[in-house]
Amino acid sequence: VWRQAENYGVPRIVFVNKMDKIGANFDFSVKSLHERLNANAIAVQMPIGAEDQFEGVIDLFDMVADVYDEDKLGANWETIPVPDEYKEEAESRREEMIEEIAEVDDDIMEKFLGGEEISNEELKAALRRATLELKAFPVFAGSAFKNKGVQMMLDGVV
Repeated sequence: VWRQAENYGVPRIVFVNKMDKIGANFDFSVKSLHERLNANAIAVQMPIGAEDQFEGVIDLFDMVADVYDEDKLGANWETIPVPDEYKEEAESRREEMIEEIAEVDDDIMEKFLGGEEISNEELKAALRRATLELKAFPVFAGSAFKNKGVQMMLDGVV
């Protein structure tokens, strides 16, 4: 399917599904996209936990965490500040995301190298352009069966 989309020039976003299953590994999935499909996959989220400990996702643009209510099958979630135990990793991943977006957008690269502040709107617009131009592929995380992360992925489509 990926190669067909490549042949026909179809922009793509990626949803790493089944983060609640045994063996779930978001980083391995992103790495596989790079290595096996030669895709410039840019993680725009990071999971909170994995396997049976999967609780939600951290939005690397807004630096907030969406934590889901287990009893409601993803129908209800709470947006909270990034939990302390994930702050350092989330900040590191956000910086990595910004660098990856800068590599595909000259305006962002110029600001990045100049040490200027880059707004979320600018980052999102640059990633959208790069996605439409097939230069980058945003990567989201979640569990479709438990309806976790699906809403954010759908927001990423528009």
